[in-house]
Amino acid sequence: MISPAVYTKSIKNWSSKLGFDYCGVAKSVRLDDDARRLEVWLNAGMHGKMQYMENYFDLRTDPARLVPGAKSVITLLLNYYPSQTQINTAPKIAKYAYGHDYHEVIREKLKELLMTMKEEIGEINGRGFVDSAPVLERSWATRSGLGWIGKNGNLLNKNSGSFFFIATLIVDVELEYDDPFAKDYCGSCRRCIEACPTDAILENKVVDGSKCISYYTIELKDALLPDAMKDKFANWMFGCDVCQDVCPWNRFSKPHNEKNFTPLPQVLNFSTNDWEELTEESFKEVFKNSPLKRRKFEGIKRNLKFLRG
Repeated sequence: MISPAVYTKSIKNWSSKLGFDYCGVAKSVRLDDDARRLEVWLNAGMHGKMQYMENYFDLRTDPARLVPGAKSVITLLLNYYPSQTQINTAPKIAKYAYGHDYHEVIREKLKELLMTMKEEIGEINGRGFVDSAPVLERSWATRSGLGWIGKNGNLLNKNSGSFFFIATLIVDVELEYDDPFAKDYCGSCRRCIEACPTDAILENKVVDGSKCISYYTIELKDALLPDAMKDKFANWMFGCDVCQDVCPWNRFSKPHNEKNFTPLPQVLNFSTNDWEELTEESFKEVFKNSPLKRRKFEGIKRNLKFLRG
């Protein structure tokens, strides 16, 4: 019988061939401490109008509710740090949204990884998740030894910073488990807290999602953005990277090698005037495979109008 260690080594090799930068494995358990923290955060209303975060609470904290008989949680990181950035005067877009929609890219990789596991290991029941299902992916990443949670709420990797997508694969096969990442290397640094334009980053690694620029520019569907936020968006039109850009650990970030994340020329080169003159027809054509399509044309126009004051 092949040992869990051999299976685990193979899975990490397969994930690397698929382009994932890191792979860690943790034992499937209920996340009781995380459940309590999430409940406090929700009760404080820090999710704003993101009601979906209140749903499927038990599924978020117990992998066995998502995959019956779950024994292992595999966490994968995929770098998205770009080699190029936008022109300085343009409305800003978060770096994760420069290229192809990461949900589609990573889902295909997870599907292929699970298929390879079934072919090489045997009948496995498993499900892959990427940012759109009730999984506490950063907690699993920490339990898998891939990094620690920074004061800005992001997963930080000591060698590569935080510009990563996190994917999770829950399976019902026993594997060799990595040691949890036990140390916090943020120390006394407060750069992300002090740099946040809307004071969304609080003490004790708590982020008030209802104050985050990403929440306002992407998640909030209201026709108008609140007047109280006037002049606080620092020209961010879609998402925000301020807390990552100022983080000292991101000096280790290196450009990604994923061709699907190659920035769209329009994202890099559009001026404010180009964005304002963009028609709905052109938007749908240019950004049909982009994360920007999530906010839709009307949402992008709303954000532009708000930035103009």
